Amino acid sequence: MPLKGLLAGLSAVVLAAVSTQPAAAQGDKVVHVYNWSDYIDEEILSDFTKETGIEVVYDVFDSNEILETKLLAGGTGYDVVVPSAEFLARQIQAGVFQKLDKSKLPNLVNVWPEIAERVAVYDPDNAYSVNYMWGTTGVGYNVAKIQERMPDAPVNSWDMVFKPEVIAKFADCGVQLLDAPAEIFPAALSYLGLNPDSRDPADIDKATELLLSIRPYVQKFHSSEYINALANGDICLAVGYSGDVLQARDRAEEAGQGVEVAYSIPKEGAMMWFDQMAIPADAPHPDAAHAFINYMLKPEVAAKASNYVFYANGNKASQPLLDKEVLEDTAIYPDEETVKKLFTKLPYDPKTQRLVTRAWTKVTTGQ
Repeated sequence: MPLKGLLAGLSAVVLAAVSTQPAAAQGDKVVHVYNWSDYIDEEILSDFTKETGIEVVYDVFDSNEILETKLLAGGTGYDVVVPSAEFLARQIQAGVFQKLDKSKLPNLVNVWPEIAERVAVYDPDNAYSVNYMWGTTGVGYNVAKIQERMPDAPVNSWDMVFKPEVIAKFADCGVQLLDAPAEIFPAALSYLGLNPDSRDPADIDKATELLLSIRPYVQKFHSSEYINALANGDICLAVGYSGDVLQARDRAEEAGQGVEVAYSIPKEGAMMWFDQMAIPADAPHPDAAHAFINYMLKPEVAAKASNYVFYANGNKASQPLLDKEVLEDTAIYPDEETVKKLFTKLPYDPKTQRLVTRAWTKVTTGQ
């Protein structure tokens, strides 16, 4: 799961707009990509165009729900989309994707078998998708502001978020949570000692009560705004995607305003998510889509993407090319002991999805 440069997306759209030919006249010489915000180095897009002659029209979203609504409605006009694996699984069942033509993806030899194996739980035989990035959902925080309010703050535990008496200490400096029930409910369930993938209404109710108990201290639910908010020192605590928080850390360092941001994978365990590149069934330029995915599978391209967004990728061959600060950062590439505590969840069935959606509305509105 993620979340990621609006500026990158806009510049890519500009890049496509200044093409020497109208996109409509180019046939497969254009590819329409729909990806998370702040999630790619824009040089990758321009380099792809230089190498292939295919222009990139790049749009961004900041929640799986937005993407899913468009996919299920059909006729998106997109050639490559990047859903998280849990959503991908039910979208595959709904028939919104076309199977990959692996003969057009020779760079599949570079994939990381362990990641592909985990993704296969959602996409059997990896028939419809290729991993772009993977990571965890954990706790991002402003080091100084947390220390100032609670010197012994349990920053390596979900107690930071799910204990009302703890999170209350940080309400004055700003707390934000992802607007993503598929991320927050599993964390709450795990914290309660329950199955993070539970579909039991009684368990969902318990998680809802826990979330309502901390609701008064949450400033906002949003899946991308917390990046700049952390980087600027506007908030002091967030539940967010690992790479987003690390991007905030990097931006804060570059700004040189004395803001120090850190990321923690809670000791109780955290959710592991996968963002997957897939091709809609009605993609207008499937050949260009395959060319784009194959390009993203180049080791040097995958490494460049990870070095920019601070997320781990599913490309094993890219690892020797990663910046040392990325490869050796256990917040990005966790050690084996931490990985054992990471959990995943499968898509909710329609009945549970309705239950969780209603519960999330209750939580976010505080009613």
